Amino acid sequence: MFGRARTPRGTCRGGDMTLSLRSFIESLERDHPDLIIHVEKPMNPADFEATALLRHLERADRYPLVVFDRPLNLHGEIASFPLATNIYADRERCALALGLGREQAKLPLSLEYGEREQKRISPLVVSRAESPVKEVVKVGDDVDLREFPIVRHHHMDPAPYIDMTPVMRDPDLGAYNVAFLRNMYKGPRKLGIHMSPRHNWHISRKFEDRNEPTPVVIVVSHHPAFHLGSLNVSPFQTDDYEVIGSIAGEPLRLVASETWGEDFMVPADAELVIEGEIPPGVREVEGPFGEFPGTYGPQRVRWTIDVRAITHRRDAIYQDIFVGHPDNWVLGAIPKEGSIYNRIKGVVPTVRGVHLPSSGVGRFHCHISVDKKVDGESKQAALIALGECDFVKHVFVVDGDIDPFKEQEVMWSVATRVQADQDVDIIKNVKGNTLDPSQTDDIMGAKMIIDATRPIQRPFPERIRVPDEAMDRIRLEDCLPDYPTSDAGGAGS
Repeated sequence: MFGRARTPRGTCRGGDMTLSLRSFIESLERDHPDLIIHVEKPMNPADFEATALLRHLERADRYPLVVFDRPLNLHGEIASFPLATNIYADRERCALALGLGREQAKLPLSLEYGEREQKRISPLVVSRAESPVKEVVKVGDDVDLREFPIVRHHHMDPAPYIDMTPVMRDPDLGAYNVAFLRNMYKGPRKLGIHMSPRHNWHISRKFEDRNEPTPVVIVVSHHPAFHLGSLNVSPFQTDDYEVIGSIAGEPLRLVASETWGEDFMVPADAELVIEGEIPPGVREVEGPFGEFPGTYGPQRVRWTIDVRAITHRRDAIYQDIFVGHPDNWVLGAIPKEGSIYNRIKGVVPTVRGVHLPSSGVGRFHCHISVDKKVDGESKQAALIALGECDFVKHVFVVDGDIDPFKEQEVMWSVATRVQADQDVDIIKNVKGNTLDPSQTDDIMGAKMIIDATRPIQRPFPERIRVPDEAMDRIRLEDCLPDYPTSDAGGAGS
């Protein structure tokens, strides 16, 4: 499964490998300084100060990557680790993370992700000496989670949370699964973990059925391509390390873990990795937690993690997601857009674009644009979207003259091309999402399809437009040279 790296690939400052969070931050500071800010004032993330600042920026419709240079750790001291957050709140930054241009942040980004998701690049195994994540190694009693600027996000969160990507390995097939799961701080060497019935949950169940602890590695900080890749929608038992390599466009470098050696490999270029075990049969109270819908996930009895080791770069950067806000929504939308587009394209080749808008928390609403040739294609596309992604519950299908990334156009289409008794379908008793606050059942919910396309079989009023010849003759940049015209991405897209 793994190859062996013989020589280092492209390097960044200090010999770091290309696929690193620090190289990405440095590239923004050098080439796109408008997309990143630093906060030098000491701030306490465990007392909501980091998220308060992010919320102020959000209210001002600003979504920079924010680096807190002097955050406090859980000891109440200035941490040795700067805190980076809000990385994914802007689609232009996500495009840059995958090697695209800022102008490709909408449909081209989705399509590129979808194309890469279908491919695999095998990881490369490297030595400890070649692995920046092994510069500092702490095991046993030396482990202390309080050294880190762990964030408490919202007012009902009972504790700070690590909200990045736990990795588990299937005990039968050996495939690695990476997912975003919330991890509640419970002590210097203990976390709580919430899992919904998805891939990591199934892996943990296998270990628990054997009365064995589940090995788990939390990749707290890495290049954004790693975390974008972790949200791929590949089938269960696909090796996510291989998919992440394809999303990033280069092999993911791996090194043996401290706790399990070569039986569990960890990303060599990560900033910070936490190794632990989920004991079988142990459950404790976890939550509530402010979740991706912008509401609280309820308090439940959930699993715990006994932390065995922490490894990190000497000057590691701690990473966090601002859950329930654009940082979370844009991150969740991009992988699903590409996957849904690919599935629809195989059946409805006239599909033009797919978008999961932030107004639908990057998951619940899906806009699909099709150049419909026969009646029925639009509903077929919607059904494929619902089947491909169980997060999606409301699908809006529009014609090819509507940009699915422009919500005002989509809503105009709903307003002018929909009659509720003819163009709206409700599908009852479908698997929903446990964190959907509108569900009255923990599992079952309803889906809705709104077909906002024009009918083929009867005449329909034409949309007004300015003549193409006039649009080509009069260019905005010629008449108003200083007027901003860029609209490539942004959080609200």
